[in-house]
Amino acid sequence: MPRLDRSALRFKPLADRANRVAVETDFVDPAARPANLSDIARGTIEEAAGRIRAARDRGRPVMLAFGAHTIKNGLGPVLAKLLREGWFTHLATNGAGIIHDWEFAFQGKSSEHVAANVERGEFGNWQETGHWINLALAVGAWEGRGYGESVGALIERGGLALPTPERLKEDVLAGLEKDPESAAAAADLLGIMERFRLAPGPVNLPFPWKRYSLQAEAFRLGIPFTGHPMIGHDIIYNHPMNHGGAIGRTAVRDFLTFAEGVSRLEGGVYLSVGSAVMSPMIFEKSMSMGQNLALQAGARIQNHYIAVVDLNESRWDWRRGEPPHDQPDYYIRYMKSFSRMGGALRYVQADNRDFFLALGEALGAGG
Repeated sequence: MPRLDRSALRFKPLADRANRVAVETDFVDPAARPANLSDIARGTIEEAAGRIRAARDRGRPVMLAFGAHTIKNGLGPVLAKLLREGWFTHLATNGAGIIHDWEFAFQGKSSEHVAANVERGEFGNWQETGHWINLALAVGAWEGRGYGESVGALIERGGLALPTPERLKEDVLAGLEKDPESAAAAADLLGIMERFRLAPGPVNLPFPWKRYSLQAEAFRLGIPFTGHPMIGHDIIYNHPMNHGGAIGRTAVRDFLTFAEGVSRLEGGVYLSVGSAVMSPMIFEKSMSMGQNLALQAGARIQNHYIAVVDLNESRWDWRRGEPPHDQPDYYIRYMKSFSRMGGALRYVQADNRDFFLALGEALGAGG
């Protein structure tokens, strides 16, 4: 079957792109006050904060999964503060969230004008974003890192260390005997370096706005920040350096890291903010696997707390379980998924900026 040749595409420097968000002016100050929230939303946020405090007191996980708008809305500094205070044990986002965070750290701007750029054949065709994120994933796959950790390491360290071809060839031969997966990762990186004529050794890349990077903060603190991409969903797939093997290896590692966290969620908290697809889909598979292991050990994951935050209006009391077919809320697909996951389920209709600021206030007031 014929395939599109990405090497024939024309890429432009990222500096040439007009952006809608500048992180230095559009970031959310952790000390800012949230806008007015409904009494129901306020009450649920207070309840969630209490559950988080109780979970952390008992050493149980508090996992946060979020869509890309959490980063694009400038909430990196707010979440970084909550990380430093020890409230979250795991962060998870989609491929776009990884990209926005990287672009903010690299150039202080992100969020291109999609309609106009598609018309010009420019959407996603930006050299630095495609080159560096794809290269970080290829190096991370060889190093045994996950998707989010690979990009976080690039930002925090200000570059990459490319191995020599001789080292990679040795790894291929050694891996064929003991670990074919590592052999394949070494062969993939070797092929990328040869195709793009990349010299071995340290490659420095400055990140002047690193202080806004949530990925870098998580990497510094040693807190898992997992990336959960979908093939073809993100602009890095436009670039010819994009490699399915590197994507797959790093993303599967992150999925299993996420699933391991969910497997320990008894007595813990799961927050899902602005993610209608990624978060419920990876959670339900992870919960099934975790429950499988728990039942084998004579236990059960059942005393967990799930809070879902989004902008959709919902009139259904999700403590009652899944709504009947004649209720409009039945078609809020992500809530229907979470309603099948056991534990206590709550829904908060709020802007993600207001939710996190109010959660920070509630956690601080109870500390």
